Amino acid sequence: MIDLVLSQLTDLFRIGLIIALVYTMHRTAAVTGRVLPLVLGVVFVAVMLPATLPSSSASFTDAILAGLVSNTIILVLVLAVAGLIARARR
Repeated sequence: MIDLVLSQLTDLFRIGLIIALVYTMHRTAAVTGRVLPLVLGVVFVAVMLPATLPSSSASFTDAILAGLVSNTIILVLVLAVAGLIARARR
């Protein structure tokens, strides 16, 4: 399971999707809020990637659970960088 999470943490497509999620959240925060779009986006990416790009080494459930963990870690890092960028712009 740890190997699966580590491999997902280095998946560039997953990282790009989370960055796009944070960018979209910032653009639409006045209408949709912040927390709900992020939570739903993390779950969507965690389910969508194993469903469309199946891996023979892990079960579907394990891939989703590992995706939730790795997406959350990536999201925290992306939000931290976005916060630093926003602070630097002021």
